[in-house]
Amino acid sequence: MKVTLSFEESSSGDVSIMVDALRASTTITLALNSFKRIIPCFTPEEALDLKDKFGGVLAGERSGKQIEGFDIGNSPSVIKDFETSEDTLIFTSTNGTRILENMNSKVLVGSMVNAKAVGLKSIELAGEHIDVVMAGVKGEFAIEDFLAAGEILYWISENLDDCELSEYAKAAILATRDYELVKDAFLNSRTAKRLIDLGYKDDIELSLLKNITDNVAIYHDNELTLYI
Repeated sequence: MKVTLSFEESSSGDVSIMVDALRASTTITLALNSFKRIIPCFTPEEALDLKDKFGGVLAGERSGKQIEGFDIGNSPSVIKDFETSEDTLIFTSTNGTRILENMNSKVLVGSMVNAKAVGLKSIELAGEHIDVVMAGVKGEFAIEDFLAAGEILYWISENLDDCELSEYAKAAILATRDYELVKDAFLNSRTAKRLIDLGYKDDIELSLLKNITDNVAIYHDNELTLYI
């Protein structure tokens, strides 16, 4: 099976894994502890319209900051134990939800916290091509997405007998084998420094944890739900 790594746009019409490690992928993954469905949207205005239509909890950020009037921001450390009677989360972020909009394949959401689980699910779902897609930050490469993608690709390569890895994918795997270096790169990334300045260091430390959940979100009919 062909296994590749891409930036912003998927090269696969089969299965893609969207990776926005700090923080959308991690938030979406852990939000499945509390919500049956997550509706990603692309503007705050659209999110407010969906809230009027469906109810639910509003979560989102722009440039790392919680959107004014929203219930919560894009914070995995807040969402992981969030208590609510609502079963719908309406979610918008600067980068991750933007990437979902342009996918033309079956789409899973991956991060460090579910790297093994999403890797195994992608093998189960795919027929010929898995593409791991880094969201980046406003059109620019983000090292944290590269490293989270490498962790996911490692688990795919370890569990797929006929694995044709692209050289870009191989490089990402090699970059993740020293976890201490991975943690250092995450914490000193451009994104992390901005989030630390905004008071979100706990989110970065949580997003760095490997394989703490088996939750895997699948995107279908404009909704994210738990892939079983």
